[in-house]
Amino acid sequence: ALARSRPLVVVDLAGGDQGRSQLAALSRERAPGELLIVVQRTTDASRGPLLWTAAGGLAGGGGRELSSQSTNERGLIAAVDLAPTILEHLGAAPLPEQMRGRPIETDGALHSASLRSLMARLRVIGGRRLRALGCLLGAWVALLLLCAPWPRARARAMRVGSLGVLWAPVAVLIPAAFAPGAALEYAIVTLSCLALGALTDLLVVWPRALLAPALAALAALSADALAHTQLLVRSLLGPNPILGARFYGIGNELKSGLAVLVLAAVAAALYPSVRGRRAAAAMLGAGIVLAVVEGSARIGAGVGGVILVSGAFAVAAVALLPGAVTRRRAMIVLISPVAALVALAALDLATAHGGGHFTGSVLHARSAGELRDILVRRYSAAWGELHNHVMPVATAIALICAIVALRRRARLLAPVGADPAWVAALSGGITAGVLGALAEDSGPVLLVVAVFALGCVATYLWGRP
Repeated sequence: ALARSRPLVVVDLAGGDQGRSQLAALSRERAPGELLIVVQRTTDASRGPLLWTAAGGLAGGGGRELSSQSTNERGLIAAVDLAPTILEHLGAAPLPEQMRGRPIETDGALHSASLRSLMARLRVIGGRRLRALGCLLGAWVALLLLCAPWPRARARAMRVGSLGVLWAPVAVLIPAAFAPGAALEYAIVTLSCLALGALTDLLVVWPRALLAPALAALAALSADALAHTQLLVRSLLGPNPILGARFYGIGNELKSGLAVLVLAAVAAALYPSVRGRRAAAAMLGAGIVLAVVEGSARIGAGVGGVILVSGAFAVAAVALLPGAVTRRRAMIVLISPVAALVALAALDLATAHGGGHFTGSVLHARSAGELRDILVRRYSAAWGELHNHVMPVATAIALICAIVALRRRARLLAPVGADPAWVAALSGGITAGVLGALAEDSGPVLLVVAVFALGCVATYLWGRP
């Protein structure tokens, strides 16, 4: 009755069969062109922030899944998308400056079983991440202990285990495809990582084996994003909205780790290297490719990823140039993140019509206050992460390890004779961790991941045949 005289009606339905009957009546009586949105209500806190939502009257017709530019994921919308959708339908334009959401859109055929599977999968990812890593590291330690009496076998175990950990961004996509139980997923990740590490070490000569996980990770993550198969978001290393993280793209857990992996891969390809413009150009070229993967709205959609990648590879490239570090070279390093962000904006405008994470949240900000709110949210989240559980201890250990590694880089990189490309990769990897901690809302997590990845790379080098 209210809908006959009011443009907007909000109804609180009953629970159970009565509520379903009321909803069916509203759906039957919906006039052509009328928008009907229903959102699940629950008092069960254990369900987390994922609630069922449905809509009738959107462009594109029925029987389709929902999405928005806020999530860029088929089957997922954000609560902040409801108000812009309603106001746009009512013709209330432009939207208020304070609204951060984007209008809901239809995207692909509706598969309710797939949506139920996605919801169930997202609910278990958070509790499995560290346990899966613990199983992998535990298996590596067991392998090292088993091979300890024999130097050649011990060196092989060092190489296999470190390569296995670096294969993790690819290996976690395997169980994401069919969502197994916890024990089976831990076994799949552990065995596939070690198997890939052993196979790589067997087929690729030291130290070039690092090229394999780097190239495979870039190819697999890019293909998943471009094909919209949603394997990364279902994986243990993907972005997870239940954890309060982003919805799409490459999550913070991977950004600095991928930078270290690609830096090490370039050093491995150049080894033995000579400082010069060709080596620096190779490092810059790899950095551009990684920045596109981590920053493009179609793949990684990470503004912080572009900042840390551009800074890290600029430092590495400058370290490979002949001669001392000049003021001009230092300025190039300092302005490289700014230049990378300008290029990212152009890429977003060209490939995503301005709907990317960067252009949508920063360039399309309607006021200086909105930009300030973005910065406050990011650094408040980063500060909160620093106080989370054992993160203060992990951050302190990572900082100490980074300082010691830089001060004793000749000793750390002795297996490769302190090769210039490896020194550049070490400097760039630590830069990636520091810039990631300063630019991303996960803060110290990126530093810890970068230092951990560098530790795996160093272990591989020290496992020289």
